Amino acid sequence: MRTIGQHREAVQALVEPVLPGGHGAGPGSGSGSASVETVSVVDLAVASGAGRGYRVLATAVPAPTPLPAFDNSQMDGFAVRAADAGTTLRVVAPIPAGLVPPPLEPGTAAPIMTGARIPDGADAVFPVESTPAGSFPAALDTESVPVPDDLVAGTFVRVAGSDLRAGAAIARAGQPLTPAVLGALAGAGVTTVEVFRRPRVLVVSTGSELLDDDAAGVRAAVDLRAGAVIGDANGVALSAALSEVGVETRRVRVPDDPERFVDALNRAVGEWADLVLTTGGISAGAYEVVRQALEPRGLEVTAVAMQPGGPQALGSVTIASRSVPVVAFPGNPVSALVSFEVFLRPVLARAAGLPGTRPSADVPSADSATSPAGKHQVRRGTIVDGRVQFVGGPSSHLLWHYAEATHLVHVPVGTSQVDAGDVLTVWSIR
Repeated sequence: MRTIGQHREAVQALVEPVLPGGHGAGPGSGSGSASVETVSVVDLAVASGAGRGYRVLATAVPAPTPLPAFDNSQMDGFAVRAADAGTTLRVVAPIPAGLVPPPLEPGTAAPIMTGARIPDGADAVFPVESTPAGSFPAALDTESVPVPDDLVAGTFVRVAGSDLRAGAAIARAGQPLTPAVLGALAGAGVTTVEVFRRPRVLVVSTGSELLDDDAAGVRAAVDLRAGAVIGDANGVALSAALSEVGVETRRVRVPDDPERFVDALNRAVGEWADLVLTTGGISAGAYEVVRQALEPRGLEVTAVAMQPGGPQALGSVTIASRSVPVVAFPGNPVSALVSFEVFLRPVLARAAGLPGTRPSADVPSADSATSPAGKHQVRRGTIVDGRVQFVGGPSSHLLWHYAEATHLVHVPVGTSQVDAGDVLTVWSIR
């Protein structure tokens, strides 16, 4: 039986090379031009973000201009020569932002706004607050202005290239395009960049009992109450979870028939998918379609010392005449979501420029509970008054309770009894 750490490493080794920008061969490999696309900086700003992961830069972007592009004022004030410190100067025409000003004449001071270009001849700015008028626009009506005695060259001047010199890389290949990076690109006048396309995952829900997506609400409710079908919770929940880490998904539902399963998989995978994620069909029952269809093709089914999510499977499998990585989770919805959080989300999050781990903390338990000593139990919970309260029981079908939880609560291997006050590690899933 594998430990959680061993299986997580196996999933990473399988998945990481085929992600866009990865180091292995395959449709998603960074060595292929198909994994790179040119996107406008504005479109990236609208579509990217921590909620969907960040796009990752495929090629470095050099700065076409220095940042800032020209010497400019750090504040609203007066542009002067530092050599005129301690004197009173004649006030000339103001310099708003967006104007290329004329050179500063000797013996004069130019009202200047924040971000406006420093005129030739000036080498310092002093704030309008230090003048008798005290603020703009009143200071625009003064004929002369005293210069502070202690003014030195460079005061309140943003020097061209002080943030980045021309030709230096604004962003490096492999760097996530965070808001600050996108802002720097836009500030330098860069309009398009080359990024790795998002990973593509085919989400496969198994089971002849799954409700048709096209079933109308009333009909679906009747079918569900009749007990012949169930809704595809796994396909929807995992597609949403994958979207949070910047993954494109397609869903397919397949029956418990190995031949029909393989046919459906071949059609759906094609040349599109980088990875196949299945749920169900890997336990010890009589109709375990994923085991029956894919074990002969390279899928390895294994037990992991985790509850829920003990049965797991993975491997490079021949689908649509090519080798495709397959990660297979159990079919109960909480098992599937916990498996995603523990095994698959970390590698996909890192590929999207997000932290590979959820925010975690060690907090005391508010409740008592039991756990199988030989397994790492993952319970659901919420933090109240600095203590973690369990939400629902350990059963893997309690999806509504999972939806109510804010944290995953980890009870480590070797612990059979949790008492109130015992300290447990929790992951925030909100």
